[in-house]
Amino acid sequence: MKNNFKIGMISLGCPKNQVDGEIMLNKLKNSGFAIVDKIEESDAVIINTCGFIEDAKKEAIETILEVAEYKKAGIVSAIIVTGCLAERYKDEVLKEMPEVDAVIGICANSDIVKVCQKALCGVKTSIFPNKCYLPLDDTRAVSSSSHWAYLKLSDGCDNRCSYCAIPYIRGKYRERTVDSILNEANMLASDGVKELILIAKDTTKYGISLYGEYRLAFLLKELAKIKGLEWIRVFYCYPDKITDELIEVIANEEKICSYIDMPLQHCNEKILASMNRSGSYESLKSLIIKMRREIPDLSLRTTFMVGFPGETEEQFEELCNFVKEMKFDKMGCFEYSPEEDTPAFEFANQIDDVVKKGAPIFLWTFSILLLRKLIRPKSARFIKRLLTVKRTATI
Repeated sequence: MKNNFKIGMISLGCPKNQVDGEIMLNKLKNSGFAIVDKIEESDAVIINTCGFIEDAKKEAIETILEVAEYKKAGIVSAIIVTGCLAERYKDEVLKEMPEVDAVIGICANSDIVKVCQKALCGVKTSIFPNKCYLPLDDTRAVSSSSHWAYLKLSDGCDNRCSYCAIPYIRGKYRERTVDSILNEANMLASDGVKELILIAKDTTKYGISLYGEYRLAFLLKELAKIKGLEWIRVFYCYPDKITDELIEVIANEEKICSYIDMPLQHCNEKILASMNRSGSYESLKSLIIKMRREIPDLSLRTTFMVGFPGETEEQFEELCNFVKEMKFDKMGCFEYSPEEDTPAFEFANQIDDVVKKGAPIFLWTFSILLLRKLIRPKSARFIKRLLTVKRTATI
């Protein structure tokens, strides 16, 4: 089908959401739509939203309202909202923002061509299929730089961290086969991609659903065999699933970057248990020491959550001491966001917003440590940047 319509997309949130957006863009491109980068050149704009925490929801709503101004001015004809905010709040988006022409759940992404066609004809659409229909291994129009790309291993999550709404938004854990992942990796490599970044809500869990065992280490070895690929990077590893085999593969495979993104969220055993996560100060410290010993030149990134319900001053100080002792190469810090439908939303001892917003004090603590040269130069540069830009959550 050929047409004169131009489609723009604004993709918010995490890399996994970006991959979903790239699948939609490819379907639209193959159906004859022209893909453009600027809102003012678009007949229809797709806003691929995030709805994970309060700040992400605000960003999504502000973006929708911003694009709505283009529609009021007669520049844009249709607005389509998809992604996690759409999935989470469904028809509320259409009800509260009449400028929106279509709201579809993540598992209606396969219908994006039909949805855009209807929206451009003035037909309002609202579709929310079962979450199991989300395509995991469709062809994409990669929107990142030509030399690197994300590669999604799975979707959904069964970890059920008490603060996290992802299982309610994206459903149960579902993973792709090894063959499916390798086929896409080969295709990306043939298109000139040199670096693959593996993503999932929990990459270290890969294999348990389809094969009954953790297979991330095996997958990494297979990916390393692909000609043309030069770097393979792993995001979102859970500490309780970092196996000896995985450490060995990362240490010994030349193509696998000595970089691990391992969101820890906290170090206090009681707080972690309340988060429905495992670990303690000593167990996490032991793991990090082992990883640094076994993996040459390891660069370790993590994130921490402050202001979780019931967190005491002593537990906060324990976290500060942990960060001081571990000297992470990259670190993000964000305040707990109470999300409806999550267990933590109902917890007693919620921390006052004023106290939670004292999280910059946490960063200030690191600025003092920076002056004392107690952290690595790489971390120092990262913290300086954190002190001057808006913090975002990475989980």
